[in-house]
Formats: sequence, structure tokens, C-alpha cells
Amino acid sequence: MQQVGGLEWSLNINSFSPTYQASYPVNLDTIIEIKEKGNNLFNRFIEKFKEYSGIIKNSLWGLVPYPIRDLSKRALEIERILKMVEDSNNPNKSYIDRIKGNARIIGIYLLVASAGIAALAGIILGLHPIHSLSSNHVQYLGSQNGYEAFVPNGQTINYHGHTDPTGTLILPNGTTINHVIWNGQYANTIIQNHEQIVNLNNQLNGDMQDFYVIKGQIPIEQVTINGQTYYVIEASSINPANIAGFYTYQGWVPNFVVAINTPGTYAAVLPGNSPVYQWTNTTGIVADKVLQYKVYGGYPSGGDILVPTTGNIIPYGVTSSPLGSAIPFVVPSQVYNPSS
Repeated sequence: MQQVGGLEWSLNINSFSPTYQASYPVNLDTIIEIKEKGNNLFNRFIEKFKEYSGIIKNSLWGLVPYPIRDLSKRALEIERILKMVEDSNNPNKSYIDRIKGNARIIGIYLLVASAGIAALAGIILGLHPIHSLSSNHVQYLGSQNGYEAFVPNGQTINYHGHTDPTGTLILPNGTTINHVIWNGQYANTIIQNHEQIVNLNNQLNGDMQDFYVIKGQIPIEQVTINGQTYYVIEASSINPANIAGFYTYQGWVPNFVVAINTPGTYAAVLPGNSPVYQWTNTTGIVADKVLQYKVYGGYPSGGDILVPTTGNIIPYGVTSSPLGSAIPFVVPSQVYNPSS
């Protein structure tokens, strides 16, 4: 147990638990001495922070709230200052002397910044605290009660001898993660469905995109292939009832995902004589295209709409889903009346 600047911290790397103790003065020499002994908490947090650097560089930094991002940057700045103090030949001696006069503030500042990094470790990816998305280790991403979506990009990759689709993962709040591989069950189905959607886009002059909604948290493994970091969805570990394929206008896929994660959103069926098909705006055009894709693609559904609590309705269709799907948007239970 180490005390610095009136705060007591447990040095268990898997559990950061600050508790307030009676304050007493500290100076910069004390901090440096602790650092030199290798017991400085800041160094431990810096090392933990560096474990996440690969993930942060791969588009997930946006998931971390701004206050923690700011504290983390400040923590790295303090590390630079401490190294400068240790350098006896540093020309900024007058600057260092002024720092020493406020050593107690720096000590507290150090702990606050370290606390930010500890919190960062628990917030990145929505995973359990202190669990990084390390290579060859499956962890879970997303919300237990929410929905995520895999959006294929038409590319495939050889992963452990299997041809798997690659694409983007959309989280419940609309955040996207690139370089994602879908591995396991339905990989071939996704490849075939996407190829058919692309062919229909060319045939019908459309802009539809297929995507695959997953209910609950997603098992993810970080791997490196030919120097590129990928995030592999281990689909065989997901209950088939929690997976369903959809399609809609490509620009509305993120809106669709955010909407189904918003309380109050519901799905409905558009009857064949619905006036929505006669609308001349984008919604009407997309609704008509979705219905055409159902006919030409032989899809089980193509006349449904998502009705969010705010914003425009989103016409969509279903490419594939298991019987007894746990995703309620696969088979809407009501008919949409635009006058209601």
C-alpha cells in the first residue's frame, strides 16, 4: 500500500480503489524517490494506458468521454516533467525550482490524472474494468440489452483457413469500428447475401446495404494479420436467435441501429396500398426500392418500416433470420398508417 498526497491506493493492478486519508505535505523529491524505486503508481497507470494504445489508434478513442481523454493527456505531460526533473543537466532549472515549490499540487495532480487512466481502462470498449482487448483473447463488446450491427464491405479475408467477410461494426450509439471480421456461423450466408444486394443495386439502380443485427454483447477477439489489426466477431458463440439480416438505404444503416436502441421505436408493416409508396421524397423512393428488392431477391420481407420516436421512418427489408428470432424487428406486429 502506498500513500501519496493524502490519497491511499491499492496497488492491485486489477482493482483501483482510492480512499481518502488524512492529508499531509509532500514534496517533489518524495515523488521522484517513489518513482526511482519502481513503486510509483503513475508508472503503473502509464503502462496500463500504453496497453490500450493499439486500440485507441484503431478508431475506438471516440468511445472514451472527453474528461478522461483530457486527464490521460495531462498524465503523459506529467511523466515528461518528472523525466525533466531527473535530468541534472536540464537547462530549465529555474522552471524546475518553481515546480518544486508547488510539489504537493503536482502530487495530487498526478493522482487525479492516474485516476483518469484507471477509469479509462474500465470504459474503453464497454468491457469489464482493466480488461484490454488483447490479442488471442475473446472479450465482449456492446450492450447486454442492446443491438449492434455488422455491415459487410464486400471484401473477404482468409482467417484460420476460412473465407470470412470483413466490414464495419456499428455500436448501439452509432459509433463505428472498422476492420472487423465476421467469423463462424452465417459467414457464407453474409457473403452471398451481400453479393446479391450488390447485383440488385446494379440491376435496379439502387443504393441498398445489407447489415446483420446482433442482440446483446458480441464476442470479439483482436488479431493482427499481415500487420493490420482486425477485430474478429466470433459468431459461433452467439445464439442464432440473436442474429438477423436486414437491408435498407445505405446511408440510413447507422440511423437504423441507433433507432432500434432507442426506447419507443417500433416496427410496422406497410400494406401494399400504402400511400407511402407514392411519396416523392427519399422515404417514398426507398420504400418502393425495398419492395422491389424483396421481389427480385426473393427475400422474406421487404415492406416494413422502422418508426423511431423522432425523425423520419426508415423502410427496410429482411434478408435472412432464424425461425423464432429474438429480434422483434424481424416480424412487425402492427400495420403502419401514415395518418396516425
